[in-house]
Amino acid sequence: MAPAAKFPEQLEAFCQLAVRLAEFEEADALLIFLERALDWQRLRDATGSLNVVLAVENDKHCAGATDHGFACVGVSLPESSVQGKLAQALLESVADDLLPPGGCVVALYGGFESGLIDSLSVIRLDEHLGRLTVRDLRQLETRVPLDTLKTAMDLAVEIGREGREGKPVGTLLIVGDHRKVLKHCHPLGYDPVRGYNASERQLDDSKVREAIKEVAQLDGAFVITADGTVSAGCQHISAPAADITLSKGLGARHWAAAAISRATSAIAITVSESNGTVRLFQNGEVMLRVEPFRRAMKWKDFEVDSSSGDG
Repeated sequence: MAPAAKFPEQLEAFCQLAVRLAEFEEADALLIFLERALDWQRLRDATGSLNVVLAVENDKHCAGATDHGFACVGVSLPESSVQGKLAQALLESVADDLLPPGGCVVALYGGFESGLIDSLSVIRLDEHLGRLTVRDLRQLETRVPLDTLKTAMDLAVEIGREGREGKPVGTLLIVGDHRKVLKHCHPLGYDPVRGYNASERQLDDSKVREAIKEVAQLDGAFVITADGTVSAGCQHISAPAADITLSKGLGARHWAAAAISRATSAIAITVSESNGTVRLFQNGEVMLRVEPFRRAMKWKDFEVDSSSGDG
């Protein structure tokens, strides 16, 4: 017989504070990041009629929660920081229509000690900013599977948000149509994935993603197959850039992304070194733009850049 789910006194105190804060801020919801199942009735009593979204890394942690009126979202970033996991939870909540894109959210989570709710934040989602949803990605007419495309986008956003060792990092990921892409590439000396078996180069492997983060600061692009295998790294792109028009301020990396996405059926994803902005190119044009801010990631439609050139 499974042990009865608990409801810590500290969590109850935080819920009381969160409810008062949510009322004061006129928040749309309370988001709670959980690492274990709870006594759902006590949680409902503590939160009253407030709209509550539960973020979990393991589905079993929210078993039975929906019976008490709680919505649940999954978070699948085991190697990410607390801020990264919280950001994904917010974004997935908006994608599932559990939160409005321009809403206000009170969040409870463990910011300092694993398994213990010890932090409370008010997060406002700018009403003018949209969310990159799975539905947005489905609208792209591409043969690249949705899972591969989303994994690549998530990786790019992490690189843009986190950088490496405190320094900003720019990079380029080219996904799909890899055989044709490679005809427009040549290595810039060192290829970090050369010599590894295909099973050791799968993008859905957290170790592979962490390795890409490590070497993303090197020049050149990563070429990724439609099924998510990292085919080559540190590649120079030499696709023709004729008839391509980009906003002022976008540098060589973005021109390469536009060119290779025009010359092939691949999707090109850039991370700007200057500000971490992620752009998705298809057929030579920017189709999606992502602003991965330090707290909740904010996603916006493409607009003309006024910044100076970056690579």
